[in-house]
Amino acid sequence: MASRLSVAFSLCLLVFTVVNGQYSCQMQTVNGKPFPSLIDVTTEELNVGLESGQFTSVDLVNRANTENKQTYVARILEVNSSLHVVTELNPDALSIAASLDAERANGTVRGPLHGIPLLIKNNIATMDQMNNTAGSFSLLGAKVPRDSGVAAKLRAAGVIILGKSNLSQWANYRSDNSSNGWSAYGGQTYGAYYPGQDPSGSSSGSAVGASIGLCLAALGTETSGSILSPSEVNNLVGIKPTVGLTSRALVIPISQRQDTVGPLARTVKDAAYVLQAIAGMDPNDNYTSAIPFSTLPDYVGACNFSGLVGKRIGIPRNVITPEMGDGPVLAAFEAAIAVIQKAGATVIDNTNITAYALDQYLNGNASNIVLEADFVSDLPGEYLSKLTYNPENVYDLEEVRNFTQHFKQEDYPSRDTAVWDQALALGYNNTDPRFWANYQINLVTGGSQGILGVLANNSLDALILPTDFSPGLPALVGTPVITVPMGFYPANTTIIKNEPRMDLVATGPNIPFGLSFLGAAFSEASLISYGYAYEQRTMVRNQVQPYLVPNTELSSIVGS
Repeated sequence: MASRLSVAFSLCLLVFTVVNGQYSCQMQTVNGKPFPSLIDVTTEELNVGLESGQFTSVDLVNRANTENKQTYVARILEVNSSLHVVTELNPDALSIAASLDAERANGTVRGPLHGIPLLIKNNIATMDQMNNTAGSFSLLGAKVPRDSGVAAKLRAAGVIILGKSNLSQWANYRSDNSSNGWSAYGGQTYGAYYPGQDPSGSSSGSAVGASIGLCLAALGTETSGSILSPSEVNNLVGIKPTVGLTSRALVIPISQRQDTVGPLARTVKDAAYVLQAIAGMDPNDNYTSAIPFSTLPDYVGACNFSGLVGKRIGIPRNVITPEMGDGPVLAAFEAAIAVIQKAGATVIDNTNITAYALDQYLNGNASNIVLEADFVSDLPGEYLSKLTYNPENVYDLEEVRNFTQHFKQEDYPSRDTAVWDQALALGYNNTDPRFWANYQINLVTGGSQGILGVLANNSLDALILPTDFSPGLPALVGTPVITVPMGFYPANTTIIKNEPRMDLVATGPNIPFGLSFLGAAFSEASLISYGYAYEQRTMVRNQVQPYLVPNTELSSIVGS
């Protein structure tokens, strides 16, 4: 389908670079001054350039065909017809950048993200000219009464919201037979580490966009795995915050008990900068009232090379259930354990969850019932009912399903609505006593007999797992996880495609995978310190480059 970018920016040259693992990010120079490559640039490097006047926020954003000067927008346009990362660009981005440049010139700097462009997932509402659709035409043109809580915090921090990133439709909560990264509105997102790569989901576009430098970093959302999984397969750091640390107000929901909003970035410190900006209380999300501190921890200051010294790190081995092709991941995990030990931590192996928790985790149905009942309640209650304009008149899940099944571009029945069918067939919502009984099973499975019990009973500071095995248990109890790059599949890896559609490469040469640190509620600062200590000792991200990267760099713009 035609990209919406062509509507806003109709004339562009779509080019790409095939690097076959040989791409190297060299520092560019203009008049002898170094310019960092945008696939590697950090928050601090951008701040140096902005503060010194080497470049401006307008230079960073610049719109296509503005005196042939193009930066992040041009980078998006170079690859978007191939990777389908961004569903639409913010028409106000250039004027916002100019305004923030003026503030800086007058001595006002809101913080370290002042004047820096980020992408946000297309289920995080903004009260501007951009749509918020969850990838569905049923919400195209709908209007919200205000910015979402996290978007408002980004703006207050001086962030330029550059555009909306594609996602697995409805945050992967519609179909049993769709694909990660596919939405009716945005098409199929692909990862950039192998042709046809499964980008994972549901924060697919956010992950790919950050991974190849279409923005400094991006926001994603997670119910169970939707930040962690796309971060790992796109060679990124992803932070899944404690439920309630970041606001979900006017974020299209699945479950109030599991949904959270967090950053995807190329480094731990960049992710920490973004988390610092979006964390905190919001009167429009009562879960944020549970934040246990009046002043947020210094998440950036937690980036400490010695962060693992003296820490007790556990491994719940019985959660690791390998499948075909996992050999390289497991080998890299053993190597990561050695790095963590050498960094000064004590690693306690086989700190396992109970047999009851493992059985519920692998075979139980309570987790599905909680999501189904929450979604039936939360979609209308927390989002649809709050719209100020609802052009398709969809006010509950049944109406959304009816639209989806009768609107051609939604690709039904090729992509079914089985998840919604099951939720509606459940016959009750989250006010029913039957819901509460299932939620209590979740709390025991993930909590006292799961990861929280393991942490407490073994006096542990955190747990580690290969990221592929890390999201499920923390999702049940809303606890935080950080994933950092751990390795890549070897060049001779046999390709394994996704099921059931078999249209994406899920495992293949050079596809990344990650290491997760799991902790107790509101332990993000500690997890960041552990992740940073591991990252700085390994620098895994630099070992393999994407096969597809944009050409446009700051140096070519400022130099012109």
